[in-house]
Amino acid sequence: MGPVLKPVRKDDSTGGPAAAQPAPPAPETADIAVMNQPLYVAAAKIYPRAVHGWFAAWRWALVWATQLVFYGGPWLSWNDRQAVLFDIAQRKFYIFGLVFWPQDVIYLTILLVISALSLFLFTAVAGRLWCGYACPQTVYTEIFLWIERKIEGDRNQRIRLDRGDWGAKKLGLKAVKHAVWIALALWTGFTFVGYFTPIHELGRSVLQLVGWSAGAPSATIGPWATFWILFYGFATYGNAGWMREQVCKYMCPYARFQSAMFDRDTLIITYDGERGEPRGPRARGRDKGGLGDCVDCGICVQVCPTGIDIREGLQYECIGCAACIDGCDQVMDKMGYPHGLIRYSTQHALDNKLGVREMWRRVFRPRVLVYSAVLWAIIFAAAFALYARVPLKVDIIRDRAAIAREVEGGLVENLYRVQLMNTQEKARRFALKAEGLPSLILVGDRTFEVPGASARLVTLKLRVSPAQVAAGKYPITIDVQAEDDPGVAVREKSIFIVR
Repeated sequence: MGPVLKPVRKDDSTGGPAAAQPAPPAPETADIAVMNQPLYVAAAKIYPRAVHGWFAAWRWALVWATQLVFYGGPWLSWNDRQAVLFDIAQRKFYIFGLVFWPQDVIYLTILLVISALSLFLFTAVAGRLWCGYACPQTVYTEIFLWIERKIEGDRNQRIRLDRGDWGAKKLGLKAVKHAVWIALALWTGFTFVGYFTPIHELGRSVLQLVGWSAGAPSATIGPWATFWILFYGFATYGNAGWMREQVCKYMCPYARFQSAMFDRDTLIITYDGERGEPRGPRARGRDKGGLGDCVDCGICVQVCPTGIDIREGLQYECIGCAACIDGCDQVMDKMGYPHGLIRYSTQHALDNKLGVREMWRRVFRPRVLVYSAVLWAIIFAAAFALYARVPLKVDIIRDRAAIAREVEGGLVENLYRVQLMNTQEKARRFALKAEGLPSLILVGDRTFEVPGASARLVTLKLRVSPAQVAAGKYPITIDVQAEDDPGVAVREKSIFIVR
């Protein structure tokens, strides 16, 4: 069974533990007490303190990496087109040199399976790594907080600003902050839509719409593009600027079922109570006087983006960002104590006082090894499937309007509609050949030109002499092969009907 996730136990107004509990209401007043219970409890605004350290550096490295990919992806070019473009209108997805069609939905399924297994693996190893380092909510909250700190100051300055009276300075700082937030949010929405609409055309349309581009409009921004830019921008602004930890605590379902993927050998952020308690303040360099290493400074709470106290144990609100580890290590450096009062550890290691080697040996347990083996097997299989993928797709449909008909010379003719899909970005000529019946004749053109990344529907006429075959249904094969590359070939089965 995994670690128990519990809410923080709040202290009373005097600072001591809430030991004395009020008597339960009398039966006749219980209903009144329930009716007076507020539906929503007001939450105090959280002012996360800036923190520096090893985990903060990793978090910002992932912020930079993810945003360089997100904001830069639509602007890359490949073969005189946008390198990454999900053209829903044309039903083509371009990813660098690959062109995917609706028939390639299996690759999307594989991608989702890989993502799910990766999430299971990372969670089994070290808890909510995704939430703490790479989740878009975490990433954009970090960016918006950085903007807020640059404009309004660090934690104490922001608290004083919010508690102070409204004036020109406060109004100006708030206006500048929200203007930068809205600009970033709209740019994020614009970039998001740029993955589905060619971003250069979208950019020209937006510039002409706001009057920043001279000349006659060459394109107009559509209503759906406008809607998604504004919607995605509004969601970014609201989630990262206003809701922040509320999204992680109340809206994200991952926080609720994460404990199902934890066990006693999962690395989680833990407070070493045996080393830290009893906690209490003291001057640097002074004797502890029977106290533990925790100086009760509250830095671990001040740097937490969800405002929890990790010293109360693992809680579902913890997103695993490790800010409390960096904050506590800074205090330990100032006090001259060793790091690790708050650290990544496992419940098993804490209970049994295991060393680092023993702990890591148990972290890589059979469950993790199975996840890893299955994940890598799927990745290699998907990579091989992409490498061996034939850049040609063929769909053959018999003409239902004329199942079988007699034509000149007494021959029986069947009609087929063949859709040729050239998934490469260069034009190709394909040759068609039919086999499976004696004296089977292909009437009309046998080769067809198909432009790059395009499809062409052609009609195929097959005839056979009824003197050589009896009435019935006969399996046949239709071969399609590129004239310039014999390796680009597809064989499809169909039925020939003789009456």
